[in-house]
Amino acid sequence: MKDYIDKITHCMSVAELEKVRVEIFGKKGILASGFAKLKELDGDEKKEFAANLNKMRDELNECIESKKSKLLKAEILTKMQKDAVDVTLFNEPVASGALHPVMDVMDRIIEYFVSQNFSLETGPLIEDDFHNFEALNLPKYHPARDMQDTFYLNDNRLLRTHTSPVQIRKMLSTQPPIRMIAPGTVFRRDFDLTHTPMFHQVEGLVVEPSDNVSFANLKSMLEGFLKHMFGDVKVRFRPSFFPFTEPSAEVDISCIFCHGEGCRVCKHTTWLEVLGCGVVDPNVFSAVGYKNVSGYAFGLGVERFAMLLHRVPDLRSLFEGDLRLLEQFR
Repeated sequence: MKDYIDKITHCMSVAELEKVRVEIFGKKGILASGFAKLKELDGDEKKEFAANLNKMRDELNECIESKKSKLLKAEILTKMQKDAVDVTLFNEPVASGALHPVMDVMDRIIEYFVSQNFSLETGPLIEDDFHNFEALNLPKYHPARDMQDTFYLNDNRLLRTHTSPVQIRKMLSTQPPIRMIAPGTVFRRDFDLTHTPMFHQVEGLVVEPSDNVSFANLKSMLEGFLKHMFGDVKVRFRPSFFPFTEPSAEVDISCIFCHGEGCRVCKHTTWLEVLGCGVVDPNVFSAVGYKNVSGYAFGLGVERFAMLLHRVPDLRSLFEGDLRLLEQFR
């Protein structure tokens, strides 16, 4: 037994120790051979021999477990020493990234409306004609469809031209009251200094039973939002036309660049157009089966807000991935 205790003691790894354990406790090990001899013995001799084997087994097992515990602790200590990092070592500062300016502005818009108890709703990018047009009071051959150059797919579906279909889906699945915003990506066949084929919108919808909602509510809510985004600006509502709202309005803010003196950005009008809004047209409520309700809706282009807030002259530069531009927003 002393030879095996020496073997155990001199093991330098858990793998070596396992080999010794198999020599002792394996099917062909010394203990198995010893117990096999018991059948050749009788009486007191057999009893004494079995007692010695059991004592040797217990001692060797205890010795192996003790050695294994020491080897495992040594391995952990070695690994910790190998992986140790000297936190006092000098290192060059790592350049950190930042949110894309469009996503940053969208997050700010979402945070504001969520704080005003608006729910956040999303919908599919590929829509059908009913949700994208007809339910929004834009029947087939309606001239207002020409305002939105649409990407059509082979199966007559289309890439949504606004996030208003999310409002339709919400109304079809939920009964009033509704207080929601629908941020997301939209697509139109347009590309110039102020338009891209893919851009982002945030649209909002409020619906209440009976006549609880008016244009005055809409006006008050949007004035608070625009002052939150642009600071102490004047807000102007101009009559306009949208098929899905009546009455409708375009909303302007006083120019944040020239502060009323007139400049190239505001085309010397001292006003900047920022969003559209209006009271929901009764035909939209009829399309979703609503009766005796009132509501208002609004929509804005996130890129438009980003251009104004960050003074970016060309909308297309926001999507070119030029690091010289993006690094300015860290």
